[in-house]
Amino acid sequence: MNKAFKYLLILLVSIIVAYYNSGKEEAELSGLMPVSRVVDGDTFWAEDGSKKGVKIRLIGVDAPETRKGNYKKIGFYGQEAKAYLTDLLFDQEVRLEYGVDSLDRYGRVLAYVYLPDGTFVNEELIKKGYARVLTIPPNVKYADAFVSYERDARESNRGLWQRASE
Repeated sequence: MNKAFKYLLILLVSIIVAYYNSGKEEAELSGLMPVSRVVDGDTFWAEDGSKKGVKIRLIGVDAPETRKGNYKKIGFYGQEAKAYLTDLLFDQEVRLEYGVDSLDRYGRVLAYVYLPDGTFVNEELIKKGYARVLTIPPNVKYADAFVSYERDARESNRGLWQRASE
């Protein structure tokens, strides 16, 4: 293989890699999507232009259950968590930041969620005690910060952590 061909090959690969990476940040952060309804304290629906919309599960958080199911029971502070998320997202548009895994086993979109004013929804739920940390690799980008926020909420008896002080 001659020298000119090697340089041409390296240049071509570099251009392909640069092109691929140039859209990567845009793919990780969506445009604004209107919220259509809240399912519970860690899941909601947003309008993405499709007929049904998209069901979004917040990465890194686990809010108490609001409904009884086959393998789950209604959790302490579940209704409050749903009400808080509803108030936070009511009449709002959200921006999504996708994790490494973008879908869970139920087909829900996994995302870190931001309001137009920059409020980081996942973080707010943990800080205020409406959810606890649930880290599932490989989506671990904010795991350390979330653990710190949960510790502070628990030590301050906020939200679902108030039960321990009652």
